[in-house]
Amino acid sequence: METKKSMKKVIIGVGTLVAVLAILLVIFNVFREKPVKGSKSITLKVLNEEKQTSEYQVQTDAEFLRQAMEEAEGFTFDGEMEEYGYTLYTINGETHNWNVDGSYWAVFVNDEYGKYGIDSQPVEDGDVFRFEYTPPYSGE
Repeated sequence: METKKSMKKVIIGVGTLVAVLAILLVIFNVFREKPVKGSKSITLKVLNEEKQTSEYQVQTDAEFLRQAMEEAEGFTFDGEMEEYGYTLYTINGETHNWNVDGSYWAVFVNDEYGKYGIDSQPVEDGDVFRFEYTPPYSGE
């Protein structure tokens, strides 16, 4: 008798968990940023380790940042696809790799720290994307 009650509680608990996860997934899909289709004009800025700035104007139909970066004339980048998306290591020949020395390329979208990786960051007309060298954390 006790076993049936325990099993019933487990089934109800699992069912409730599945329902909550489904609701959270729906909420995420409704409120997440969506890519914009059509022609857009965006700016890519690079602030390198020497504090030198390069700027690239891009006309693109890309829905996501990585596609727009690939279209930018004179802008080069490299990285690799990892567990959570594309990890950016090199921009215009300058490499910063968190796994090697703790430095990395921070991505800012309209002066706010980016929430998404470059392969999932939506692109909207007028956006300014800044790639900024970020030194290793010194603890100070």
